[in-house]
Amino acid sequence: MNPNSMDGVVSAIDRSGRTLVIHRPTALDTLRLFKAAGPTLAQNEAWLAMAGLACAVREIDGVPSPMPTNETQIEALVSKLGDDGLAAVATLLDMDGSSEPVEVQAGNSHGTPF
Repeated sequence: MNPNSMDGVVSAIDRSGRTLVIHRPTALDTLRLFKAAGPTLAQNEAWLAMAGLACAVREIDGVPSPMPTNETQIEALVSKLGDDGLAAVATLLDMDGSSEPVEVQAGNSHGTPF
């Protein structure tokens, strides 16, 4: 992976060799993700976490990837990114200065003792 940062936008090359441009999600992006997911999926933390990774991608190999607006579009983007793309996004977004190791964060809601 080769991250380059510019104003909340980072890029990386995933294990499949694709160049991904990733935008660090804002509060408005999160609100739009909730709306696109719908009321049921917005409560499913595992689904929402994966959808959030996918929705952070703005470009794949130079082709723009607009923010999905519904469940079908989110799932299509997740499918397109696959494991390699989602892993690259997760790695870059985890570089936010969090002091907790990923193992501590995994499977625990905020405030849940581990």
